[in-house]
Amino acid sequence: MTDNREYADLDGLMSLMTGDEKHGPAATSTLDVLWVLYDRVLRVSPHTVADPDRDRFLLSKGHGPMAYYAVLARKGFVPRAWLSGFGTFDSPLGFHPDRTLVPGVEIGSGSLGHGLPLAVGTALGLKARGSGANTWVLVGDAELDEGSNHEAVAYAGAVGLAGLNVVVVDNRSARYGRPGRLEAGFANEGWSTAHVDGRDHEALFAAFTAPHPDRPHAVVAHVERKTD
Repeated sequence: MTDNREYADLDGLMSLMTGDEKHGPAATSTLDVLWVLYDRVLRVSPHTVADPDRDRFLLSKGHGPMAYYAVLARKGFVPRAWLSGFGTFDSPLGFHPDRTLVPGVEIGSGSLGHGLPLAVGTALGLKARGSGANTWVLVGDAELDEGSNHEAVAYAGAVGLAGLNVVVVDNRSARYGRPGRLEAGFANEGWSTAHVDGRDHEALFAAFTAPHPDRPHAVVAHVERKTD
């Protein structure tokens, strides 16, 4: 079960981050997905960020990382004192996450469409080493219009990359969006799929932990429509 006391802290932590480049809707749309992953699913902690057998989490939806930073702070990966400096010249917490500056961050992100292909490579590398670690990547619905993502989805499905898990946060901002399109795009390439309410923690947990032997897994998490 989610610790509601810890989760309740996240709004206050996010409020510490201010400025004109917050991308508020992009950040808040991911909050519940990120929390359930870090609270109940990912096998990684502040003490295991260098463990070669840790789970990897890649934030492809890197524009508007406030929720990500808040979760990392609540879980002890970064000091809470860093949050109030968000986006300033000498802060490690930039408008896009930087893997060289922020403990626990696996990739520098922000250019949409890069995270899923990188996750495929990460999962392939872990498989080649015989590691049982899982790779998770969070993408936005709009960035799945990028051609590089179509190639990554097709390849991962064809080779049965079971260590790869994708979470699509769907706030209906995709130019070519239509009901069911996202899930069908993965299923047609041989992926295990699920779609859930992106604010329902129990539904998210069930979808994230659903068995998917010999196949990659995609969860489409529906949230409220983006309005700005």
